[in-house]
Amino acid sequence: MRVMAQMAMVMNLDKCIGCHTCSVTCKQAWTNRTGVEYVWFNNVETRPGQGYPRRYEDQDTWEGGWKLNRRGRLTLKAGGRFKKLIGIFANPRLPSFDDYYEPWTYDYETLTNAPLQEHTPVARPKSLISGKDMKISWSANWDDSLGGSAATGEQDVLLREVSEKIKLEFEQTFLFFLPRICEHCLNPSCAASCPSGAIYKREEDGIVLVDQDRCRGWRMCVTGCPYKKVYFNHRTGKAEKCTFCFPRVEVGLPTVCSETCVGRLRYIGLVLYDADRVLDAASTPDDTGLYEAQREVFLDPHDPQVIAEAEKAGIPRDWIDAAQRSPIHALINTYKVALPLHPEYRTLPMVWYIPPLSPVLDAVRDTGHDAESHHNLFAAVDALRIPVDYLAQLFTAGDPAPVDAVLRRLAAMRSYMRDINLGREPNDTIPKSVGMSGEQIYDMYRLLALAKYDERYVIPPAHAEQAHKLEELATECSLDYEGGPGMGGAGRSPSGKGGGRRVGGSGPFGEASGGAAPIAVENYRALHDRQTSDTPSPHRQGQPRQPPQLGRQGLPTRPLPTQAVRRRP
Repeated sequence: MRVMAQMAMVMNLDKCIGCHTCSVTCKQAWTNRTGVEYVWFNNVETRPGQGYPRRYEDQDTWEGGWKLNRRGRLTLKAGGRFKKLIGIFANPRLPSFDDYYEPWTYDYETLTNAPLQEHTPVARPKSLISGKDMKISWSANWDDSLGGSAATGEQDVLLREVSEKIKLEFEQTFLFFLPRICEHCLNPSCAASCPSGAIYKREEDGIVLVDQDRCRGWRMCVTGCPYKKVYFNHRTGKAEKCTFCFPRVEVGLPTVCSETCVGRLRYIGLVLYDADRVLDAASTPDDTGLYEAQREVFLDPHDPQVIAEAEKAGIPRDWIDAAQRSPIHALINTYKVALPLHPEYRTLPMVWYIPPLSPVLDAVRDTGHDAESHHNLFAAVDALRIPVDYLAQLFTAGDPAPVDAVLRRLAAMRSYMRDINLGREPNDTIPKSVGMSGEQIYDMYRLLALAKYDERYVIPPAHAEQAHKLEELATECSLDYEGGPGMGGAGRSPSGKGGGRRVGGSGPFGEASGGAAPIAVENYRALHDRQTSDTPSPHRQGQPRQPPQLGRQGLPTRPLPTQAVRRRP
């Protein structure tokens, strides 16, 4: 047994209202700069739909994730080292801008400077790539207003498996929202695909990051990630991805997307797992067995043997305590209501989901029957407007049994707790029918419906005895730039050996990543000038100094700092 710790997230899809607050706040925090205008570390998809990028789940095209070869050994779908070597300068298995969307802004200057006229002036959309007029035809969630309709639903990759049972007629359409971030997998195929070893998994908390110094822009990681959550910055020539907001997590704060989530649907916590079982779990012969195989990789943090092995592995005691209080362990292994996203990719993802149940209530209520009765709810699960087979394609590699079990537990919780909330005697047969006790049902209800901030986010901070090392971490951290969040006063030199404050303000990933004006409020002319200038804009009296630009070849004027160190001693 080799015990390791992993930060993980669970999202309750029953609570997601598709407001995109998480996407916008993540965008403002991490990707509001040139080169990544099209990038959304966090995006909310409407299902059915094509997703972002379009049809990213079609691994016959993109060849992401892992597969078992003829000898039953785990190999990358996109090929091994030799195949990557011979195609390293030409990788055709990449999404194009058409698969993402061509980012745009608006010619606001036409509105602000237009003379008095009979007709209201129009701010035309301008491409952020070419600067020319463009017609907006797709974006990160174009499925939003069309979810479940034939307009985009027929392009949903998962509907190929269940299309015979689903008719995309207007009166039978269904939709739900699916927030997505990097899965920070236990067996990340993006890291295995990187020829330069720039993508790595941190030992202390399992967060997957990109070393910006080592990245050479081969983009094999984009192909290798089956969730397409690694992006290419076309200004810096580097790969970027969700960082799980590691500067916040290291001080015990939740990610930005979780902190700002309106529906309070996200849970963050620590899980302990046996690293020696990861390969065997990912090599499970049957795709439908991968869900249970991954659950068996997770360890019981209350087991004395696990605690002893964790301490022997150097995991601090307060981290073990956090794993014992983790909402992630409770939702995945205690209550068994959280499911992984596409386990058939064999990456062992660590962002799990509680499938939506709400449409069941609507279906029962429309018949004039009691929508909270467990008899009606259990019967309605089989006729769920969101088909169980479709959810199974998302979360259990096509096996409907675990999804059906989860939905029945959620339905049982609603029925059982309604009696308690109305002052009636609880019906103990309801929890027994789903293999739970009344106390477990109540605890699950409290976690899903009433949990406070510190119950939803159980994040152990870094240790005080590591403070002198964390100070050096700031020299490598992606936030170590002038004006960066939390940097405040004096900093250290790039070498970590002292020196004055860093100057230049070029930001963590190159030009304009630090103090640039948000694209959403910047007119395309100013953006064009800033992107094409070879030198910083001349400083004019009363105006803020512009950040340094990239050189003529699109290279940064100084080495880029890494996203994070590989391990904090």
